[in-house]
Amino acid sequence: MLETPSEKKTALVISAHAADFVWRCGGAIALHAQLGYEVTVVCLSFGERGESAKLWKQKDMTLERVKTARRAEAEKAAVALGVHDLISFDLGDYPLRVSDDDKYRLVDVIRAVQPAFMMSHSHYDPYNTDHMYATQVALETRMIAQAWGHKPGEKVLGAPQLYLFEPHQTEQMGWKPDVFLDITPVWDKKRAAIECMEGQEHLWEFYTRVAQNRANHFQRNSGGQSGGRASQYAEGFQSVFPRTVDEL
Repeated sequence: MLETPSEKKTALVISAHAADFVWRCGGAIALHAQLGYEVTVVCLSFGERGESAKLWKQKDMTLERVKTARRAEAEKAAVALGVHDLISFDLGDYPLRVSDDDKYRLVDVIRAVQPAFMMSHSHYDPYNTDHMYATQVALETRMIAQAWGHKPGEKVLGAPQLYLFEPHQTEQMGWKPDVFLDITPVWDKKRAAIECMEGQEHLWEFYTRVAQNRANHFQRNSGGQSGGRASQYAEGFQSVFPRTVDEL
């Protein structure tokens, strides 16, 4: 997640549901926004069927009312994090399904953003197949965006890293972080965004504890078990592609 030499620094998050980007990479979004990145977030669905139990328990609730509520939550959270552009595809959830036309629409977004890095879910998630499907779509559309033969004449995508953010039960997902990002300076922004997700209040403290645990891992890996830089809150990511560097 290093700065690129281009004039405009950008990043792209592909989120299966409207709240995923908040729990899993809200700190990365806020931190990079503070560093001058224009961060675009694509929500493929609102999580209206499977991730809105609190709303469905209310009397006379309807699908459209749930979607409206989740959209409002996501928009409020995006403002708290400093998101440059929040794009809602509204494709439905449980199950999430993405047509070829939807994929080409996402390719258009990727090419327009030209992200220095991308983020999406873990490769595997037996508890929520929407998540791993979103990452499959992210990889496929990244590939298409690189193809010179897709809409010839457009600027093709380079080779941005795809970081996989932390799933809910890491031990079951085969997710192994190789990047820890200190988000202590922007934790207040992430916590504010978390509290925008009123439909999933039961996760507020859970993801606060996740960030505190990852801060411990950040410190243990940032210069030795006792000499590492202190961190109060951090996020972990798994990179998909090899990283090329000039210095270690």
